[in-house]
Amino acid sequence: MFRGLYTALITPFKNGKIDEPAFQSFVEWQISEGVHGLVPCGTTGETPTLTYEEHNRVVSLTVEVARGRVKVLAGTGSNATEEAIQMTAHAKKAGADGVLVVAPYYNKPTQEGVYQHFKKIAETVDIPIVLYNIPPRSIVDIKDETIERLAKIPNIIGVKDATGDLARVSTLRARMGKNFLQISGEDMTAVAFNASGGMGCISVTSNIAPKLCVQVQDLCSKGDFIAARDAHDRLIALHEAMFLETSPGPVKYAASLLGKCQPDIRLPLVLPSEAVKARIREAVKGLG
Repeated sequence: MFRGLYTALITPFKNGKIDEPAFQSFVEWQISEGVHGLVPCGTTGETPTLTYEEHNRVVSLTVEVARGRVKVLAGTGSNATEEAIQMTAHAKKAGADGVLVVAPYYNKPTQEGVYQHFKKIAETVDIPIVLYNIPPRSIVDIKDETIERLAKIPNIIGVKDATGDLARVSTLRARMGKNFLQISGEDMTAVAFNASGGMGCISVTSNIAPKLCVQVQDLCSKGDFIAARDAHDRLIALHEAMFLETSPGPVKYAASLLGKCQPDIRLPLVLPSEAVKARIREAVKGLG
């Protein structure tokens, strides 16, 4: 259901508030460039600094602009289970096609706690759920055996893997088979991820170069990994630039170079250093 290229959307700000016209225009541009789906309110959308009302508004705006033309997989994760349930319920009411729910961060639950967290959300809100496994940010790793348990719950349909461990695609595939959705959360290894059995990528880079990122995923879906690798090679400098400092600082700055939004970012994150800005400009210019 959620295969292909999904953009982990930035959230434009202006004068301290969400720049709704810029966001709507940005979503429309993403759709016109051919992305298969949109992910509002993920890490790239600066959700830690969004208020509850802002979070829900961004999800609603995305659904409104998409109008069913592409899938919307809304980020609704929290380290408080009840809050995650409330945001998931809103996403369903707003018309999202599914939700992306990150492992509970900071609390550092056991694997049983992780299981009970996702189980409670899934049993409370009947909407397709994709688990989001990103240990570098959340500290907690959703282990393969925990994912296998969770997959027995009908509306838990897949996982976004941002572990950077390509072996996980194979070990999970051995447990779950080929129909359980595995989607990459890391641009640089997306082709290798798909070659091992993955089904797409939730991309940061596609905020800046959506058409080329879509091309990479389309080639992967056809099994043409040589051509996918060659297209991917064109993106390497941009992939690197997007993570020279903490995301989404670099991607926000790159989007401002394209005239898509102001480079505003909320504290405690800050814009990239001048040296990194120069690298970003070079990478963007390199793609024309």
